Amino acid sequence: MSRDMSRGTGAWRALVRPVVRTVPWRAIGVAGGLGLLFATAPRLMGEDATGRSALNALRMSAIAFALGAAFLLDDPARHTTAAVPTRRTVRHILRLALLAPVAALWWTVALLLVPAGVRPPVGGVTLEAAATLALALAGAAFAVRRSDSTRPGQAVAGALFATAVLASLLWPERWALFVAPDDERWAAAHDRWTVLLCAALAVWAACGAEPVRRRGGGGFGFRS
Repeated sequence: MSRDMSRGTGAWRALVRPVVRTVPWRAIGVAGGLGLLFATAPRLMGEDATGRSALNALRMSAIAFALGAAFLLDDPARHTTAAVPTRRTVRHILRLALLAPVAALWWTVALLLVPAGVRPPVGGVTLEAAATLALALAGAAFAVRRSDSTRPGQAVAGALFATAVLASLLWPERWALFVAPDDERWAAAHDRWTVLLCAALAVWAACGAEPVRRRGGGGFGFRS
C-alpha cells in the first residue's frame, strides 16, 4: 500500500514541473493586472466613490481575471501529452491546483484595494467572482473536449466577454444577477449565482473525462 502511494506521489511530482512550464502565466498575469487596475478605481475616485461604483469595479476585475483564466488549458504540446499514461482529468486538476492559490491571493488583493467604506459585501461579490471564474474554466474544458485546438483560450475568452456584456444588457429582470446590495433581490440573485457556480463546476468535471471514441465514428479510441 505504501509503495503504491509513493508511486502515485512520485507521478504527481513528476507532472508538476512540465505543467508549470506550460500554464499560460503571461495571459493570466496580464488579465490579473488589468483586474487590479479596475479594483483601484474607487480609491482613485476618492470621496466620489460609491458602493455601486466599487461593486462594478470588482465585477469588472472578476471578469478580467476570468478572461485570463480562460487560457488555462491552452497547451501547444496537447497532442504530444495525449499519449502519456496520465489521464486528462489529472492534468486538468493539476492546472487548477496551480491556479487556485494565485486566484485566491489575487482576489484578496483586489478586495483590499477597494476602500473599506465603499467595499460591497465580501461574501456576495466573492461568490460572483468564483462563478465567473468557474464559467471560464468550464468553457475551456468544453472547448478542449469538443475540439482538437491546442489554444482554445482566445475563443473561450471572447465568448465569455460577449456573454457578460449580453447578460448585463439583456438578462431578464425577474432573474436578475447584477443587482446592488441594497436591492431586495440581492439574496435571490446570489442563489442564482450559486446555481451557476455549481453548473459550471459540473460541466468542468464532465468535460475532464476522456472521450472513448473520436467524433465521426472512426472507431479508434483516443486520449487528449
